[in-house]
Amino acid sequence: MRKSHSIIDDYSMKKTLAIMMLTVLATGCASTGKNASSKNSVARHAQLRDNLVVTTELKKQLKQWKGTPYRLGGDSLNGIDCSAFVQRTFNDKFDIALPRTTLAQTSQGIKIPKENLKPGDLVFFKTNWRGGSGLHVGIYNGNNQFIHASTSRGVMTSSLDEKYWKQRFYQARRLQTPAVT
Repeated sequence: MRKSHSIIDDYSMKKTLAIMMLTVLATGCASTGKNASSKNSVARHAQLRDNLVVTTELKKQLKQWKGTPYRLGGDSLNGIDCSAFVQRTFNDKFDIALPRTTLAQTSQGIKIPKENLKPGDLVFFKTNWRGGSGLHVGIYNGNNQFIHASTSRGVMTSSLDEKYWKQRFYQARRLQTPAVT
Protein backbone atom coordinates (compact mmCIF):
# COMPACT_ATOMS: atom_id res chain seq x y z
CA MET A 1 0.00 0.00 0.00
CA ARG A 2 2.73 2.40 0.84
CA LYS A 3 4.24 1.94 -2.58
CA SER A 4 1.06 3.02 -4.43
CA HIS A 5 0.57 5.94 -2.04
CA SER A 6 4.11 7.09 -2.78
CA ILE A 7 3.48 6.88 -6.55
CA ILE A 8 0.34 9.02 -6.21
CA ASP A 9 2.18 11.63 -4.12
CA ASP A 10 5.03 11.61 -6.64
CA TYR A 11 2.55 12.06 -9.51
CA SER A 12 0.74 14.89 -7.68
CA MET A 13 3.99 16.65 -6.95
CA LYS A 14 5.11 16.41 -10.61
CA LYS A 15 1.71 17.68 -11.77
CA THR A 16 1.86 20.62 -9.36
CA LEU A 17 5.42 21.42 -10.45
CA ALA A 18 4.40 21.29 -14.12
CA ILE A 19 1.49 23.68 -13.50
CA MET A 20 3.76 26.07 -11.62
CA MET A 21 6.35 26.03 -14.42
CA LEU A 22 3.70 26.67 -17.06
CA THR A 23 2.36 29.58 -15.00
CA VAL A 24 5.85 31.09 -14.74
CA LEU A 25 6.44 30.65 -18.46
CA ALA A 26 3.08 32.16 -19.36
CA THR A 27 3.72 35.14 -17.08
CA GLY A 28 7.16 35.61 -18.61
CA CYS A 29 5.71 35.60 -22.11
CA ALA A 30 3.10 38.15 -21.12
CA SER A 31 5.79 40.46 -19.76
CA THR A 32 7.88 40.07 -22.89
CA GLY A 33 4.89 40.99 -25.03
CA LYS A 34 4.35 44.17 -23.07
CA ASN A 35 7.99 45.18 -23.40
CA ALA A 36 7.90 44.42 -27.11
CA SER A 37 4.80 46.60 -27.40
CA SER A 38 6.55 49.43 -25.55
CA LYS A 39 9.61 49.11 -27.79
CA ASN A 40 7.35 49.14 -30.86
CA SER A 41 5.70 52.31 -29.55
CA VAL A 42 9.08 53.97 -29.00
CA ALA A 43 10.14 52.91 -32.50
CA ARG A 44 6.95 54.43 -33.97
CA HIS A 45 7.65 57.68 -32.06
CA ALA A 46 11.18 57.70 -33.45
CA GLN A 47 9.82 57.59 -37.00
CA LEU A 48 9.19 61.32 -36.58
CA ARG A 49 12.95 61.79 -36.94
CA ASP A 50 12.91 60.35 -40.47
CA ASN A 51 11.46 62.90 -42.91
CA LEU A 52 10.85 60.29 -45.62
CA VAL A 53 8.90 58.02 -43.26
CA VAL A 54 6.88 60.97 -41.94
CA THR A 55 5.93 62.29 -45.38
CA THR A 56 5.02 58.77 -46.51
CA GLU A 57 2.77 58.23 -43.48
CA LEU A 58 1.19 61.67 -43.88
CA LYS A 59 0.43 60.94 -47.55
CA LYS A 60 -1.26 57.68 -46.52
CA GLN A 61 -3.33 59.52 -43.93
CA LEU A 62 -4.30 62.22 -46.42
CA LYS A 63 -5.32 59.60 -48.98
CA GLN A 64 -7.62 57.97 -46.42
CA TRP A 65 -9.14 61.23 -45.13
CA LYS A 66 -8.99 63.62 -48.13
CA GLY A 67 -12.33 65.30 -48.74
CA THR A 68 -13.76 64.34 -45.35
CA PRO A 69 -15.97 67.32 -44.48
CA TYR A 70 -15.15 69.65 -41.63
CA ARG A 71 -17.43 69.26 -38.63
CA LEU A 72 -16.74 71.06 -35.34
CA GLY A 73 -16.38 68.37 -32.67
CA GLY A 74 -16.28 65.65 -35.34
CA ASP A 75 -13.90 62.73 -35.12
CA SER A 76 -14.78 60.36 -37.98
CA LEU A 77 -14.82 60.03 -41.76
CA ASN A 78 -18.33 61.53 -41.60
CA GLY A 79 -16.85 64.82 -40.39
CA ILE A 80 -13.79 65.94 -38.44
CA ASP A 81 -12.34 69.16 -37.09
CA CYS A 82 -8.72 70.28 -37.34
CA SER A 83 -7.54 69.25 -33.88
CA ALA A 84 -9.20 65.82 -34.11
CA PHE A 85 -7.55 65.25 -37.49
CA VAL A 86 -4.14 66.09 -36.00
CA GLN A 87 -4.85 63.98 -32.91
CA ARG A 88 -5.95 60.96 -34.97
CA THR A 89 -3.04 61.26 -37.40
CA PHE A 90 -0.43 61.21 -34.64
CA ASN A 91 -2.20 58.39 -32.83
CA ASP A 92 -2.78 56.26 -35.95
CA LYS A 93 0.56 56.80 -37.67
CA PHE A 94 3.06 57.43 -34.84
CA ASP A 95 1.41 56.06 -31.69
CA ILE A 96 1.56 59.51 -30.09
CA ALA A 97 -1.30 60.73 -27.91
CA LEU A 98 -2.13 64.41 -28.29
CA PRO A 99 -4.80 66.47 -26.52
CA ARG A 100 -8.15 66.86 -28.27
CA THR A 101 -8.28 70.66 -28.60
CA THR A 102 -6.19 73.03 -30.69
CA LEU A 103 -5.52 75.23 -27.66
CA ALA A 104 -4.16 72.26 -25.68
CA GLN A 105 -2.08 71.17 -28.69
CA THR A 106 -0.33 74.60 -28.72
CA SER A 107 1.56 73.54 -25.59
CA GLN A 108 2.86 70.22 -26.93
CA GLY A 109 6.52 69.78 -27.85
CA ILE A 110 8.83 72.75 -28.33
CA LYS A 111 8.24 75.97 -30.22
CA ILE A 112 10.36 76.26 -33.37
CA PRO A 113 10.94 78.99 -35.95
CA LYS A 114 8.92 78.71 -39.15
CA GLU A 115 12.19 78.51 -41.12
CA ASN A 116 13.11 75.26 -39.32
CA LEU A 117 9.95 73.31 -40.13
CA LYS A 118 10.30 69.58 -40.75
CA PRO A 119 7.63 67.07 -41.78
CA GLY A 120 5.52 66.14 -38.78
CA ASP A 121 5.74 69.55 -37.08
CA LEU A 122 2.50 71.15 -35.95
CA VAL A 123 1.58 74.48 -37.55
CA PHE A 124 -0.88 76.84 -35.86
CA PHE A 125 -2.84 79.77 -37.19
CA LYS A 126 -4.95 82.52 -35.63
CA THR A 127 -8.05 82.46 -37.80
CA ASN A 128 -10.50 84.26 -35.51
CA TRP A 129 -13.13 81.82 -36.71
CA ARG A 130 -16.30 82.43 -34.70
CA GLY A 131 -17.29 78.75 -34.50
CA GLY A 132 -14.29 77.69 -32.45
CA SER A 133 -11.29 78.87 -30.45
CA GLY A 134 -9.97 81.15 -33.16
CA LEU A 135 -7.04 78.77 -33.61
CA HIS A 136 -6.40 76.30 -36.41
CA VAL A 137 -3.85 73.47 -36.56
CA GLY A 138 -2.32 71.36 -39.30
CA ILE A 139 0.68 69.09 -39.85
CA TYR A 140 3.62 70.24 -41.93
CA ASN A 141 4.52 67.73 -44.64
CA GLY A 142 7.40 69.41 -46.48
CA ASN A 143 7.75 71.82 -49.40
CA ASN A 144 5.90 74.53 -47.48
CA GLN A 145 2.75 72.36 -47.49
CA PHE A 146 0.61 71.18 -44.60
CA ILE A 147 -2.34 68.83 -44.23
CA HIS A 148 -5.38 69.84 -42.21
CA ALA A 149 -9.14 69.82 -41.91
CA SER A 150 -10.21 73.06 -43.57
CA THR A 151 -13.52 74.58 -42.45
CA SER A 152 -14.47 75.25 -46.08
CA ARG A 153 -13.06 72.25 -47.97
CA GLY A 154 -12.53 69.48 -45.42
CA VAL A 155 -9.33 67.46 -45.16
CA MET A 156 -6.83 68.73 -47.69
CA THR A 157 -3.32 70.05 -48.37
CA SER A 158 -2.60 73.78 -48.28
CA SER A 159 0.48 75.91 -48.79
CA LEU A 160 2.05 78.12 -46.15
CA ASP A 161 2.74 80.51 -49.03
CA GLU A 162 -0.98 81.14 -49.64
CA LYS A 163 -1.84 84.68 -48.57
CA TYR A 164 -4.58 83.53 -46.17
CA TRP A 165 -2.28 81.17 -44.22
CA LYS A 166 0.77 83.42 -44.46
CA GLN A 167 -1.13 86.29 -42.80
CA ARG A 168 -2.52 84.08 -40.03
CA PHE A 169 0.53 81.96 -39.13
CA TYR A 170 0.87 81.87 -35.35
CA GLN A 171 3.49 79.30 -34.37
CA ALA A 172 5.07 75.92 -35.12
CA ARG A 173 5.84 73.16 -32.63
CA ARG A 174 7.96 70.01 -32.82
CA LEU A 175 6.98 67.00 -30.79
CA GLN A 176 9.75 65.39 -28.75
CA THR A 177 10.45 61.74 -29.47
CA PRO A 178 12.01 59.26 -27.05
CA ALA A 179 15.29 57.60 -27.91
CA VAL A 180 15.18 54.06 -29.27
CA THR A 181 17.05 51.64 -27.00
